[in-house]
This record gives sequence, structure tokens and C-alpha cells, in this order.
Amino acid sequence: MRGITTKPGLTVGREGARQITRALPDEVPVAVSFDGTTLAVMMATPTDIEDFARGFALTEGIVTGPEDVEDFEVVEHDSGIEARFWLRGDRSEVLKARQRALMGPVGCGLCGIDSLEGALPDLPAVTSGLRLNWEEIAAATEALRGHQPLHDRTRAVHAAGFLVPGRGILLAREDVGRHNALDKLIGAMLRADIDAGTGAVVLTSRVSVEMVQKTARAGSPVIIAASAPTTRALELAQGAGITVAAFVRGEGFDVYAHPERIDMGGAEIAQNR
Repeated sequence: MRGITTKPGLTVGREGARQITRALPDEVPVAVSFDGTTLAVMMATPTDIEDFARGFALTEGIVTGPEDVEDFEVVEHDSGIEARFWLRGDRSEVLKARQRALMGPVGCGLCGIDSLEGALPDLPAVTSGLRLNWEEIAAATEALRGHQPLHDRTRAVHAAGFLVPGRGILLAREDVGRHNALDKLIGAMLRADIDAGTGAVVLTSRVSVEMVQKTARAGSPVIIAASAPTTRALELAQGAGITVAAFVRGEGFDVYAHPERIDMGGAEIAQNR
């Protein structure tokens, strides 16, 4: 399977040590360039690279849609992979505003930003009228597990999926970086012409500032996550009109922003006493 390499090792326990082989996730540098200039270098799993690049270009604000791209290609080198864009029209000012070169931890979404203000740009308001049944949300992270072949083999990668009410998980993508997995999902949705406003983003990870930013720019109104949100991420989600359901487990979940999109099944909200 692409994205996985088998490596030898030792497993050690009370009964001593024995030789083993494990399937481990690959991680390579992926350079994303626009009109001949490299904007970013990310460490990523070398699968679904076009999805990753197109999603990254959208969520970083370089393009607003497929119509901004004149041409695109993926070039593999011994040292890594290049995703090359050629843009339509005059996008040079956008490129200058977002110009950065980053090489750092896996999926580091803020590395290389020159100013603190640049970390928290204004987000578009998400106004979708989507509603979800609470049971669909509670089952979402478990449903996503059925779309994680790399994780099944390695136990070492994140996933992001797109849930549509009544239809389940339509698309999912995996990567060693949680930001990369979401960019891959958004890119796959762009290529499939799927309206992000018709469903929810489902994450195996925590909800950080960057995950809210990417979801808002994609236009999805709901984030469903297996883990916790940060306080700043919730502030951004509230302002952008995004519902956040976190700590999702089969029997329930927590809601921290815009609960009006969730059908509670007629249940009343109990007040703490």
C-alpha cells in the first residue's frame, strides 16, 4: 500500500525480546509552489497529493476555487514531492500577502508566519442551514474508522471525513498530519464538486485554530471531533458560525458552539443547579 513501509524491530516485554516487522507510515517533504515560487514545504504522507495541494491552496487563501488554477502538476523527486500550480489572472498580491516558507513539525499550520496578527485573519461567515440529528453526530467518529486503511495498518495517522445527513461518510482522507488530512479532504471535495455546506467535517483529532480556519474557508458549517477543542478555536468557530461537537463517542458528545444546527430529539437542555 502506498504511504506505508514495513520495517524490522524488536518487541520487548516480560517474556524477553523478539524480532518483529511493523507497517509504518511514510513521511516526506511536499513542496507547494505557485507560478514558480515555493510557498510552503510540509511533511506529509505521500498519498492523495493533488487533493492535499488543492485543499491547501484554498484553505490558505491563495485560490478561491478551481477557476483560479490555469495548470497543475505533481512532480516526484528522490528528496520529496512538488505540487506545482500556475494561476489564472493576477494573484500576485495574494501570494505576497501569504508568502512564507515553512519546514517544521508534522502539519504545523502556523510555522513561518511573520506577524502575530497573521495567525488569526478574518474568517468568512458560514451561513449554511444544515441540520444534523444528534445520533448521526454521536456515531460519526466510529463511522470514520471504517474509512481509515492507513490507520488500520499503522495506528499512526489522522483522518478527516465528510458526513452528509442520511448518507454517512462520503469522502475521507488520511495523513500523518491532522492539518494535512483536512486539506486532503477539502481538496478531494473540490475535485468531486461537493458543496461543503451540505455536510459536516469529521476529525480524529482535537479542534485547533487552524482546523476551524480551514473548515470556515471550505464553507462547512459543522465540525465533529473525537477530541477536545481549544478555547481560541471555539471563539473563532462561534464568530464564523460553525457548530463544534467534540469528545464524540457512540452514546453522545459535547457541543460548544451553535447548537441550533443539532436536532436534540425533543430533549430539553437541563440547567446546572
